[in-house]
Amino acid sequence: MSQGFNYKHLYYFWVVAKEGGVSRAAERLGMAVQTVSTQVRELERALGYTLLKPAGRGLALTEAGQAALRQAEQIFQLGMALPGVVADAVAAPSMRLAVGISNGLPKLLVRQLLLPVLGEPNLRLLCHEDRFEDLLAELALHRLDVVLADRPAPSNPNLKLYSHSLGSSPVAWFAPAELLDEARHDFPASLARVPVLLPTTHAGVRARLDQWFERQGVKPRIVGEFEDAALLATFGAGGMGVFPAADLAHAKLAERYRLSRVALCDGVDEHFYAIDTAKRVAHPLVRRLLPAAD
Repeated sequence: MSQGFNYKHLYYFWVVAKEGGVSRAAERLGMAVQTVSTQVRELERALGYTLLKPAGRGLALTEAGQAALRQAEQIFQLGMALPGVVADAVAAPSMRLAVGISNGLPKLLVRQLLLPVLGEPNLRLLCHEDRFEDLLAELALHRLDVVLADRPAPSNPNLKLYSHSLGSSPVAWFAPAELLDEARHDFPASLARVPVLLPTTHAGVRARLDQWFERQGVKPRIVGEFEDAALLATFGAGGMGVFPAADLAHAKLAERYRLSRVALCDGVDEHFYAIDTAKRVAHPLVRRLLPAAD
């Protein structure tokens, strides 16, 4: 791009393209037609390409003009948003916390895990849900402040990540009304008869569930496996099957999905972790998430 490029010229071209002609653009801008036309020609000269071509009684964009219009759209949309962005920044300083949420973590418990920071008056909370491994990569690149997950970060000499326990919850089995009586009858043997939904092997609790089935001598009738904990609960509530979930979510599952607890899954707990990149946590809001004894 030559040094003669001028954003004012680009703006005149943008208005001409949006209005569909120089005359209408000049009317909108309150300028003479010749002045607007000259400004567009100056832009073409600076870029080295023709942006507009005759089309019938009007003008049409060349391929170069279409490319220039796409860029101009982004530039001036950002420009129009600038006053609001600046005003928001000045109005109240915010305390930003970017949180990665593992898709295996029970979504009904995420707010409870974040309660220690939700009272921050100037909180700006950014939540991003993704696969556990992808979130750890984002954390290592400092695009996230903390990751909430159902398992600790694996040992990796190339990634300096530290896992902090946020506690645990017993796991229980839940069922929609139409499957409740059958699931409770002769539990846990009933899990070989009723349809069962499980988290996929990506979830930390899945291995513990498989071991529990072996101890009970039960081969479950698995009809669905879900990578996302919220989807698992949604399909269970829709009558597709009974499923395991952290018992801490019992009240919310009953209220939101009208699900009932079948029984506890004895000996199986779901664990919760906050993972960050500092051995001694520096972010003040991340420190609030951790138990005092951590």
